[in-house]
Amino acid sequence: MENKKIISINGPVILAKGEADFAMHDMVFVGNKKLLGEVIKLEKDIATIQVYENTSGLKIDELVISSYNQLSVTLGPGLLGNIFDGIQRPLKEIKEISGDFIERGITVDKLSTQKKWLFKPLINVSEKVEAGNFVGETKETEAIIHKIMIPNNVFGEVIEIVSEGAYAINEVVCKVRDSKNVIHEITMTQEWPIRIGRPYIQRLPNTELFITGQRVLDSLFPMAKGGTAMIPGGFGTGKTMLQHQLAKWSNADIIVYIGCGERGNEMTDVLDEFQSLVDPKSGRPLIERTVLIANTSNMPVAAREASIYTGLTIAEYYRDMGYDVAIMADSTSRWAEALREISGRLEEMPAEEGYPSYLPSRLSEFYGRAGMVKNSNGTVGSVTIIGAVSPQGADFSEPVTQNTKRFVHCFWGLNRELAYSRHYPAVNWNISYSEYIDQLQDWYENELPIKFLDYRQKIVKLLEEENELLEIAKVVGQDVLSDDKKLVLETCKAIRIGFLQQNAMSEIDRFVPLQKQYLMMESIIQLYDLSNQLIEKSIPISKIKELELFEEYIKLKLNISNDKLEQFKSFNLKAKESLRKLEETYKQHIS
Repeated sequence: MENKKIISINGPVILAKGEADFAMHDMVFVGNKKLLGEVIKLEKDIATIQVYENTSGLKIDELVISSYNQLSVTLGPGLLGNIFDGIQRPLKEIKEISGDFIERGITVDKLSTQKKWLFKPLINVSEKVEAGNFVGETKETEAIIHKIMIPNNVFGEVIEIVSEGAYAINEVVCKVRDSKNVIHEITMTQEWPIRIGRPYIQRLPNTELFITGQRVLDSLFPMAKGGTAMIPGGFGTGKTMLQHQLAKWSNADIIVYIGCGERGNEMTDVLDEFQSLVDPKSGRPLIERTVLIANTSNMPVAAREASIYTGLTIAEYYRDMGYDVAIMADSTSRWAEALREISGRLEEMPAEEGYPSYLPSRLSEFYGRAGMVKNSNGTVGSVTIIGAVSPQGADFSEPVTQNTKRFVHCFWGLNRELAYSRHYPAVNWNISYSEYIDQLQDWYENELPIKFLDYRQKIVKLLEEENELLEIAKVVGQDVLSDDKKLVLETCKAIRIGFLQQNAMSEIDRFVPLQKQYLMMESIIQLYDLSNQLIEKSIPISKIKELELFEEYIKLKLNISNDKLEQFKSFNLKAKESLRKLEETYKQHIS
């Protein structure tokens, strides 16, 4: 077999020349240490290769050998609860072999071939099968049943299926004979190229709410299952903390967390936290339904670029089983920086701030693989993508933030002032938005009281009015505002502190069911409407404030537990009665 020889080394980018017939995206082994790389450009007999490991020590004329397969991931039981690097090397196994630092050129099995899995067949001999059909299943964790699927491009008749029992992932569990009499041996694993999305039958509309338990998101800026969202924010605004909350409390079945280019100490904290978090649904460790991709800033920059696609492909694999999967990508800015560095070394013409001109298309490709889909096996699954963006100096006008906005439908912008004042989640309600409201309207109307969306709209309008009033107050002061405008400010203060602000450390407040969110909105809107009626009758705002009803509302989020929602009725009755008495007293005083 002919090979190519290295003729140029430029950081993670090398040029190799020779007669060997390489193809685009081929996985190759570079140099004497057989460093893993990928062909990213071909020109005559010269191949441009990005290497996913440290290239120091490489020499001119060392060989480059092609695997003649695209860069792929191994899919099968054992993914959940594991921690991989950007090219799906299990970090725990690497540590056992090479210690705390990854040895260059090290090769380990992506998934354990020693562990036995209890396989239960779901098909019989003589059945006709096609790609995506379930062959059998195994209990991967306490919460997740792993479906073994027919690989892509395999169609035919089952001629052999093993009986129920314990098997390794590389053992043959099924044999299928196709129309050309070729026999395909099916194991519990399959390979899939990371840059090609896995197929499905039909993309479905995003009509089901991605429940987070965070009031500011579920009620004001909701996300749909199979949707896309971005979380832009400067340093210290709580991007990682918010993603932790979403991973723990969202109604996704499986979480794929991609730590892309984050600092090593931050990534260590993330990994430690995920392994200690308890899944509130099952009471078991959250890691049992989580796949972690760890690619820190001190790891090779090229692997950072691949890590996004590795996580995506794993998510699509579980989607094909009928699961709802959520991807937490932290952060896509570091991924974009990797693209910029690779592009610079290729001497490509830069666009804005040095990023490559194809940055928008790469972002579109990434977020475009989200969606709710119908699979060939009849199941429905989804991939929801939530990408964190880390703009320098919290400048939302920079290219990564602006280009990402073009391809996502939820914008959860984090605010530094809110974060520094301990207001979490630090989602800025003045700049955030969701484009899923119309698509989710039927879901809200079917699952919640009919007035939910009306209350949401009223709160949004009040917050918009507050923003305008605060600008006016900066110039003329609040004292000159009319009482109805002062009421808006008082109400919005209660909304901000009592509704939008949430305490992740509180047993009651860390996750809030939608029914409670509705009752909280109902209480504040009722309080506002009744107070406004009194102001229209010339009762001063100062008298209403003396009742301290707005202060009591702020305390409701911690005073009313999620299983005692009937207490909202008591608060509403008390507020109504207090305002009625105030009206009577004021009338008597006037007369």
